[in-house]
Amino acid sequence: MRLEWPTLGLIALCYGGWLFAGFWLWPLVPILALALMALCAALHSSLVHECLHGHPTRKRLVNEALVTLPVSLAYPYRRYKASHLAHHHDTRLTDPFDDPETYYRAHWQYDALPGWLKYLLGLNNTLLGRVTLGPWLVAIGFYADELRQIRADAHGVRLAWAIHLPAAALILALVWAMGIPLWLYVVAVCWPGLGLIALRSFAEHRWHETPEGRTIIVERSPLAWLYLHNNLHIVHHKLPSAPWYALPRLYAERREEWQQLNGGYVFPNYLALWRRWGLTAKEPVAHPTLRRDPGQV
Repeated sequence: MRLEWPTLGLIALCYGGWLFAGFWLWPLVPILALALMALCAALHSSLVHECLHGHPTRKRLVNEALVTLPVSLAYPYRRYKASHLAHHHDTRLTDPFDDPETYYRAHWQYDALPGWLKYLLGLNNTLLGRVTLGPWLVAIGFYADELRQIRADAHGVRLAWAIHLPAAALILALVWAMGIPLWLYVVAVCWPGLGLIALRSFAEHRWHETPEGRTIIVERSPLAWLYLHNNLHIVHHKLPSAPWYALPRLYAERREEWQQLNGGYVFPNYLALWRRWGLTAKEPVAHPTLRRDPGQV
């Protein structure tokens, strides 16, 4: 069985760091412990993404088992895997219905929303809004849709939750054993951990006439290790089976070609994103082209 040791090492570091922070650091320096656990939660999300793409082994169930304990609690592995692989149909990127990870809404759908929700979605299209409000808005929408699918007995949904809930319960039991209040864990670990991931995903995609022009490149960031180099997002979308540690080399070998391919949707770092869209909406919530009326495909 092929083993990718850098990924296995990061998985061990993620869970080991989380346990170290909770059982040893929390009694000594609580704020530092929570910060380290939030970083582990964000890293775990990146590792889940890596595993669902067929790493670090060739065994699907082994990869799932390696990250099945959800330190950020929020999403069942199998449900995220199903939606994320659907997101990788690049010809449908940003489609309000066919891309499960888009933040665009169909124009006619957006027009029917109440004013308060339009306001929240507008805030969510600023970088500050995405990292603060975004984790809650995504979770609420996700859970509401999951309830509908569970009631309809959609294929695989109940099994995904049957695996996820005991795993999440074990994480909560460990948090309780550490002496961390559960509400504090949600607010100070899960929320900022998912907020860090929202920083990465904020501008990952935009509407563009070509599928390749819809996916970003952020060339450098101290957070790149936390995102497993998915800041070089066009490389991941074009070569989704490449392991995370190969992405910088693959980008460097064809840097100019990648930047041409994605239509110059390139930023030097995440600070540049903040300067441009920190308090300004990146774009309208309603998709500028697709699904402008209910009959449009």
